[in-house]
Amino acid sequence: MEIERGVGGVMTWNISGNYLAGCSCVMVCGCAVDAKPRDAQGREQCLGMVAFHVAEGRLDELDLSGVDFALYNHFPSNLTSGDWKVGIVVDEGASDQQAAAIERILSGREGGAFGELSQFFGEYRGMERASVSLSDGEKPSLSVGGKTELAFEPLTGPDGKPTTVKNALFGFAPEYVVGRASGRSDAFGLSFEAAYGERADYAFSSEAPEGAPAGRV
Repeated sequence: MEIERGVGGVMTWNISGNYLAGCSCVMVCGCAVDAKPRDAQGREQCLGMVAFHVAEGRLDELDLSGVDFALYNHFPSNLTSGDWKVGIVVDEGASDQQAAAIERILSGREGGAFGELSQFFGEYRGMERASVSLSDGEKPSLSVGGKTELAFEPLTGPDGKPTTVKNALFGFAPEYVVGRASGRSDAFGLSFEAAYGERADYAFSSEAPEGAPAGRV
């Protein structure tokens, strides 16, 4: 279902909630600082995915609250080298209009945070529908029906609190928890065994926060 544009053809959007990500990189994934990624076999690539729960969100007047979706990636080198392969899965419980809105936002067509990242896209592998769910709490996990099952265990510091990364050049949040991910993913021809993971709350919008780095989502 096509989304009608607002007055002047300009749409505004915002989404916020929590996310959980996993990828093939050994600890700790270097993508956040634009370093070359590396997996357990020594290959300088990152195969990964991130699942988002939208607690609150909208595209113009279309409510996106409650929608879950996943973004799959292949980064063949450091992020700013570009040529990313990406694919999207939107939860089958979302309406066609909500799914189309998520695709417009993630593809960068509506500007803002993902609009900046879209300059690095090389191949878009499309949008699919399947069940997408995140389980928060002491043992976070995510599931994308028939495609991905991942579990996450945070690293902890001497005080027992989760280890975090703060103020990274590329990141889905200003500060996020890092740890080990386990499980397997196979979607859009992108298959990997998870090794690294991260989680945080996020807030994205069509207007980048003042003073945010160019790479920050």
